[in-house]
Amino acid sequence: MKKVLIVSIVVLLAACQKETKKTENQVPVTESENPFEQEWDTPFGVPPFNKIKDEHFMPAFKKGMEENLAEIDAIVKNTEAPTFANTLEALERTGKSLTKVQRVFFNLTGSNTNPKLQELQRELSPLISAHYDKITLNEDLFKRVESVYQDRENLKLTDEQLKLLEDTRKSFVRSGALLNKEQKAKITEINSKLSELTTAFGQNLLAETNGFELVLGKDDLDGLSEGIIAAAAETAAQKMEKAETEEGRAKYKDKYVFTPHRSSMYPFLTQSNRRDLREQLYKSYVQRGDNDNETDNKEIAAKIAKLRAERARLMGYETHAHFVLEERMLKTPEEVYDLLMQLWKPALERAKVEVADMQEVVNKEGHDFKVAAWDWWQYSEKVRKAKYDLDEAALKPYLSLDNVLKGVFATTNKLWGLSYTELFDINVYHPDARVWEVKDKDGTHLGIFIGDYFTRSNKRGGAWMSSFKGQSNLDGKERPVVVNVCNFPAPVGDAPALLSFENVTTLFHEFGHAMHGILTNVTYGSMSGTSGPRDFTEFPAQILEHWASEPEILKSFATHYETGEAIPDALIDKLLKASKFNQGFANTEYLAASLLDMDWHTIKADEDLKDADAFEEAALTKIGLIKEIAPRYRSTYFSHIFAGGYASGYYSYVHSAVLDSDGFEAFKEAGNVFDSELAAKLRTHVYEKGSTEEAMELYKQFRGRQPKIDALLKVRGLDGSTD
Repeated sequence: MKKVLIVSIVVLLAACQKETKKTENQVPVTESENPFEQEWDTPFGVPPFNKIKDEHFMPAFKKGMEENLAEIDAIVKNTEAPTFANTLEALERTGKSLTKVQRVFFNLTGSNTNPKLQELQRELSPLISAHYDKITLNEDLFKRVESVYQDRENLKLTDEQLKLLEDTRKSFVRSGALLNKEQKAKITEINSKLSELTTAFGQNLLAETNGFELVLGKDDLDGLSEGIIAAAAETAAQKMEKAETEEGRAKYKDKYVFTPHRSSMYPFLTQSNRRDLREQLYKSYVQRGDNDNETDNKEIAAKIAKLRAERARLMGYETHAHFVLEERMLKTPEEVYDLLMQLWKPALERAKVEVADMQEVVNKEGHDFKVAAWDWWQYSEKVRKAKYDLDEAALKPYLSLDNVLKGVFATTNKLWGLSYTELFDINVYHPDARVWEVKDKDGTHLGIFIGDYFTRSNKRGGAWMSSFKGQSNLDGKERPVVVNVCNFPAPVGDAPALLSFENVTTLFHEFGHAMHGILTNVTYGSMSGTSGPRDFTEFPAQILEHWASEPEILKSFATHYETGEAIPDALIDKLLKASKFNQGFANTEYLAASLLDMDWHTIKADEDLKDADAFEEAALTKIGLIKEIAPRYRSTYFSHIFAGGYASGYYSYVHSAVLDSDGFEAFKEAGNVFDSELAAKLRTHVYEKGSTEEAMELYKQFRGRQPKIDALLKVRGLDGSTD
């Protein structure tokens, strides 16, 4: 995490050596006016969002990069012999100004972007990459690190210091420090191109997602509930308000709008009786980035995979996956494929049974069509109602956002004694965002948590955790400012935001990441929080999901938003009995995407540029994916791997699922899901440790042994048992 921040900050500094473009409304920003050039006197170090303007970023990046390079130069020119203090700890202290602006900028480009920020992002991305390379390919800096590393056995370092030294040295080597001059120049060129392409991929995807809308009249709403209709009417009203022409406003007058955003699409696919419209909306989602237009991502995805393979070869690795996995818990592509295929066969067989169950309902209704991908949500819901008498719509009134927040707060209070106080006097970057102070059981301040939960057109899809401020104990105790960003449906009318149970588990998941960021307690910021290997950092998030469906927790927060009535035991019982329902679909779509990721990143550098559609079709045909299911992410909108940090790592969720299922089983075996001894071990050895120890050692210190896959197969109903 710190590594990414350093890269971004360094490159951004180099970028600012250019004159910034001025618009008619933009005037030069002086140092005294720029919030990034000032000490923030805000509560807890939360950025002063009310003072930060778009025009502040480039000057701040410029100064931050200049300072960062000067700090690196000072380390290199130190005439004293290299020591852990004057090299490793000195390096740890560099880039603070750049980190400050970079954290704000990239959080906003993900959650609250605008055309100016997107323009800046395109300009800054290659510069950030180049700046990063100036540091990691600095031969004299690496020599100092290498000198300390070679003398490590004589330095009496703590375990944490030794791990920092080893990780830092490895980071330099994996960035090309041992390459010759020509190879380093090629690495820099590839990194710059990749930075440009991944930025373009993400921005294209946002444009594609916002570029389609299903505009309906009253006659098109058959089957939709009042709440879904009201939300679609509000979307239309918002679009009408933003329209700049009379013709544009007329388009939305007395209409209802649905979009490919999941919070809009999934309810429509579940409830609408108009099969033709379900097909239209579904296809708009799965065709994103694959429309042969200016925002098409096919060639970009293929180029990214090709460049990564070329870079891996330069670094001495067979493929990009081999390069990435060297730093993961699973060390080779073969290990990853083996794990995924252990689940693939039972998941696919279950999915075929689910198709048959849905086809039976279709036939009983007198239809003559075969179940297609756009039918899955509607007919799986009908099967669930028939099997378990469970109606998703019956759950939602008990699952208001505020109720679910109370539930996750109560869960972490029972586990670790944490308390939360909502703060209303702190400026935020968007009116939707809310702020809480998190305190430990003894009342000491742990951190600030920001929650930003509702879908917006200027927010990228999905859900994630990030931070505006990190944790470190190097120069005094610095506590973090962490944010969760989600895409839940916003409130409609006087009703609160009502969540599906899938939304609930997503909230618990992201809050698990937030806990990893807030409870972390390490000396060096680069090792704090979620800085560990990707296939371990999902574990602290995913294990918290298990508490979301515990009856004790559900009863504590799930009350009807209108009547105040607690969720009935019978409804909880139905929910738990249905927990393994549709697991064929859920696992198959996920595993298909994971296998597609691995296929893209096990191509060789000397292979020709791939046709993305043909490559994807061959990959999915090879594993026998049925036509009724698309991979969770097709190549052209697989932002996790082509615009994010999950390349060769999307499998991480299932590897972490092995850990979280096995880990939660320990609480079940103890007979108490809030067992104090286990909770303390989980906090001490997982949430607090960051990457200060090897991931498997951390898990074993918590669990007492290595993980087993049995609990995961049982949880997902893939162990041969029936619903």
